[in-house]
Amino acid sequence: MPQDSLEKIDRKIRKELDEERYRHTISVSYTASALAMCYETDLYSARLAGLLHDCAKCIPNDKKIRLCERYKIPVTETEKKAPQLLHAKLGAYLAKVRYGVTDPAVIGAIRWHTTGKPDMTTLEKIIYMADYIEPHRNKAPSLETVRFVAFRDLDLAVYLTLDDTLRYLDKGSGQAVDETTVRAYEFYKTLVEKRETLKQNLVIAERS
Repeated sequence: MPQDSLEKIDRKIRKELDEERYRHTISVSYTASALAMCYETDLYSARLAGLLHDCAKCIPNDKKIRLCERYKIPVTETEKKAPQLLHAKLGAYLAKVRYGVTDPAVIGAIRWHTTGKPDMTTLEKIIYMADYIEPHRNKAPSLETVRFVAFRDLDLAVYLTLDDTLRYLDKGSGQAVDETTVRAYEFYKTLVEKRETLKQNLVIAERS
């Protein structure tokens, strides 16, 4: 593992984030590496994506929009209403041009870590989950359950997290619901339900 490059990025990202966000970032990076070991995914990629997932988070929202316009990054109507969502796609761009990341798998993990998307790669799911379950998180109602599931069934953990997220947004949080999150929820809900139906059918067949 090119440890020196991670250390260089660590030093650089620390200057771009406030203290709380940097602490979260380090925690996500190490949680991602633990999940990567669990699911036999490249540790370096997981740590790198974890370090850079919020590299655009502390940029002021109005500047996020201006930078997206400058770099020709599409902005949806939902993102115009909730520009904080832009930190994921802007961060994916900055990971390439500012931090020299060339691996599309890492770029994708940064891009989708906030909204999720249907049919994510293993690394994308790992960063999505690491962002949600890292040790400094303490507000989500189902957090302990999701943490337990995340190291045993990644798809189910993603589904539970998406479900929690949409329930929170539907309860008058005042935050916009991204359409991609809804599509991701529908995808993983269907995936989990199909899997459970298959298990039930196998049990019935064994008893017949």
